[in-house]
Amino acid sequence: MILLRRLLGDVLRRQRQRQGRTLREVSSSARVSLGYLSEVERGQKEASSELLSSICDALDVRMSELMREVSDELALAELAASAAASDTVPAPVRPKLNSVSVTSLAGVPEDRVTIKSPADVVDVVAA
Repeated sequence: MILLRRLLGDVLRRQRQRQGRTLREVSSSARVSLGYLSEVERGQKEASSELLSSICDALDVRMSELMREVSDELALAELAASAAASDTVPAPVRPKLNSVSVTSLAGVPEDRVTIKSPADVVDVVAA
């Protein structure tokens, strides 16, 4: 069974570690106990939306970015679980992106735009 709280905790931990910050620093900024933040990161506690908002503020990360990364992780975990259930070896999984005209991205030349992952893609309203 895929646990959302575990995926969320993994993503929060990665965000914190990318910044080179300690649990103590983030828990202090977020005004949440060190132990509770640790349990959230380990997927042992469900975080409320208010708590997630505080943690995101402390990490200077938009909650939508956090949830997008969690969603990508969940999609990969679901594919892996369904592949394991059917006893097949899946081909490498790559999230499918909708095609986007890069010339419509604020006039940025096409050769200057790099999209490495779905998290790099922002909502674009078609003209």
